[in-house]
Amino acid sequence: MREENRSSTLDFILLGVSGQRQEENFFFILFLLIYPITLTGNLLIMLAICSDTHLHNPMYFFLANLSFVDIFFSSVTIPKMLTNHILNTKTISFGGCLTQMYFMIALGNTDSYILAAMAYDRAVAISRPLHYTIIMSPRTCVLLVVGSWVVGNANGLPHTLLTASLSFCGNQEVANFYCDITSLLKLSCSDTHFNVKMMYVGVGVFSVPLLCIIISYVWAFSVVLHVPSTKSMLKAFSTCGSHLTVVSLYYGTVMGTYFRPLTSYSLKDAVITVMYIAVTPMLNPFIYSLRNRDMKAALGKLFSKRISS
Repeated sequence: MREENRSSTLDFILLGVSGQRQEENFFFILFLLIYPITLTGNLLIMLAICSDTHLHNPMYFFLANLSFVDIFFSSVTIPKMLTNHILNTKTISFGGCLTQMYFMIALGNTDSYILAAMAYDRAVAISRPLHYTIIMSPRTCVLLVVGSWVVGNANGLPHTLLTASLSFCGNQEVANFYCDITSLLKLSCSDTHFNVKMMYVGVGVFSVPLLCIIISYVWAFSVVLHVPSTKSMLKAFSTCGSHLTVVSLYYGTVMGTYFRPLTSYSLKDAVITVMYIAVTPMLNPFIYSLRNRDMKAALGKLFSKRISS
């Protein structure tokens, strides 16, 4: 069975978001609208930040990297789902399944660590404004982003290798529209106790940024509450509002999916995954640009340059 497991002939069947044809048509149209908006929105954020020197600071450096990760995060699953629907097929090869799983874990973790870096940046800006440029130096910012990528990939690799060593027999229907580690572990006919333990270790690694975000904002708001000026307090809260909205959307949906026993997972959970795989990456550019004067000004300049050229 292990030889069969590693062969190119082993295919999985992706049941989709709901498993019902009419509902799958709805989600196909939804993804067909969401995906180009996600690509365009995040690409515009990156171009606006790169083209405007006023945005060459740590906060926007992290935002550009977040947009870069979100583009790839969405591209790992949505194109395959759209292609399968058009071709009227639900199959994915074992290698393709493992590739999807690896990048989902790696990019999801990278996303969360960049969000933590953004929270730390805001906390330093509020709490240590006079030392901000020294603490958040270009070298520090690059190290935080590189570290996010390293941790993300380091968390994704062990799970992928462990899953690759499992045997799969009988039912090969994945209760999702992409290859999710929880769905694959439920399908395996091997002993998955160690894999499950490692999965919860991975959840712990994924949760570290959330703890850092909470600590950063507790630190920042404790400083803000001691500032006598109401104007300063409102300004501090406004700079954090967009980030807190994104964090709440992202971690809220992820925790609703993964922070519970493996046996409780079913096809209905695929609907929840749509939020953090498709909807959150699409909303990020709107959340960060609509409430940000500098970003709106940069986007305006970018559009005026394209029109004039």
